[in-house]
This record gives sequence, structure tokens and C-alpha cells, in this order.
Amino acid sequence: MTSKITALAAAFVLSTAAAAYAENPMVGGAPMYEDKNIVENAVNSKDHETLVAAVKAAGLVETLQGEGPFTVFAPTDAAFEKLPAGTVDTLLKPENKDQLTKVLTCHVVSANALSDAISKMISDDGGAHPVKTVGGCEFTAMQKDGKIMIEDGKGNVATVTIADVKQSNGVIHVIDTVLLP
Repeated sequence: MTSKITALAAAFVLSTAAAAYAENPMVGGAPMYEDKNIVENAVNSKDHETLVAAVKAAGLVETLQGEGPFTVFAPTDAAFEKLPAGTVDTLLKPENKDQLTKVLTCHVVSANALSDAISKMISDDGGAHPVKTVGGCEFTAMQKDGKIMIEDGKGNVATVTIADVKQSNGVIHVIDTVLLP
């Protein structure tokens, strides 16, 4: 009887863990856990190594581990590779920390904005919704073919490729282009 109860308990724990895991998408080949913060999850994504290095260089680790809530539009390594040659290396230099911080904080909104809420704001605003970031940038959220897109002030458009990656202190939306102030 005890072994049956133990087996049932183990099955329940595993099924609960599997259900929780299934709700949140994998990012960069790694599971993203809702009970971990943005930094704790991002460091495991193979697609966000450049972003994690930049967050560390800018001294933003502690901030993004904070209470939040934060919505982070997280560019992939491939997004950073689309920047002109040498841009990332230049931004990562200690003397350019302020500029790097500006670029990164322009990818963060102080809210927990899931894609349904963003889509509603876009719709309510007639197809384009202004997005104010913690870095002082104002971008435009829009939707095309069911995908959320963010346009920066320079005309660069990032598409959300993985939405609603829930975190303990907010949400990450993976994007394919670096947004610039």
C-alpha cells in the first residue's frame, strides 16, 4: 500500500511539473520556468548569450532580478548579428556602458504585458500602440499576420518570435531585431 501511495505521489509531482513546464515555451533549447526571474531563465537560453553578456556588462543583472514587473523584448543572438559589424564589441566596452544601458533598457517596459494585452492595446489604438520603455524610448507596437511587431524610432521593426515566456518578475517576448534608441 505504501509503495502505491509513493508511486501515486511521484506520478502526481511529475505530471504537475510536466504541466507547468508545458505551459511556458522553451527558449534557446532551454525550459523557461515561471518561478525563476528573467535573468535566471535567460542565462540558460543558447539564443540569448549576447543579450546576457550585454546585461552583465551594463550592470543590469540585479535590476532584472528585481521584483518588477518587467516586460522584456529579448533580442536573440541572431538579432545582434544583424547589427553593423563591430557594433556589439563597441557597445560592450566599459567606456560605452551608458550607451549599452540605454539600448538594453529600451527593450524593457515596466509592466507585465502578455501578448493578448498588447494585441488589445494595438487594436484599441487603431493598429498602432505607443510603447514607453524604462530607457525613455518610445516605440510603436503593431500587428501583422497575427504577429506582434515593435518599430523603433529609426524604422527598425522587430517581430515577436516567441511570446509570453512567463517569469516570476514579468514576461519575456523573444524578438528577431535589436531595437535602437
